[in-house]
Amino acid sequence: MHSGIYRKKTIKKLNKKFKLLGIETNSIKFMNYRILSSLIIFILFMIFSNKGYILGPVFAILVYISFECILNYKINKRRELLNYDAIFYFQVLSLTLESGKNLQGGLELTCNGVNNSLSSEFKKTLHEVSLGKSLSDAINDMKERIPSEEVNTVLLNITQSALFGNNIIDSLNNQIDYLRDKKLLDIKGKINKMPVKISVISVIFIVPIILLIVLGPVVINFLLNNG
Repeated sequence: MHSGIYRKKTIKKLNKKFKLLGIETNSIKFMNYRILSSLIIFILFMIFSNKGYILGPVFAILVYISFECILNYKINKRRELLNYDAIFYFQVLSLTLESGKNLQGGLELTCNGVNNSLSSEFKKTLHEVSLGKSLSDAINDMKERIPSEEVNTVLLNITQSALFGNNIIDSLNNQIDYLRDKKLLDIKGKINKMPVKISVISVIFIVPIILLIVLGPVVINFLLNNG
């Protein structure tokens, strides 16, 4: 299958998602695998199941949708990882800039000292700079590979501060404080959701067990007396 059977809008959307995963891949292959996998599932159910005419289309659609769900899940996990790595990376970058390094020198030194997902993205950016691209343009391109709005906001502030001659260190420290506050709010949000999750687990697993313990002897006696 080639790109002619797919809408350009769909191809563009998938290419953007793959960029957010930090990888360059052929979205046409992804869509081909998705269609072929759905088709294979449909055929298998039609051949081996008596209700294949019902189950085949249902499971084929589920497989088709699952490809997109898995892709979105990976993007969300990468967003969480980048947000987690961002605080430490930008803290080190701030200290590096305070030592007198310019922005590019600070990024190079920070990338040499920090090894995480965000550092890897900055290494790609610095490589593009070494090939002749301006640092500002390279960072703007980097934002297309970052699924985190928080990290992209920091990148925007860095480039704007460098462009207009503002104090990058002050701007960076303000963004670090924002990232810390955001992380704290996320943790509080997860804690607040725990009682609801525990309640759901209780209803699904614990309550039936309690009912079984309470009613079990009554049911056994009833069966024995009527046996």
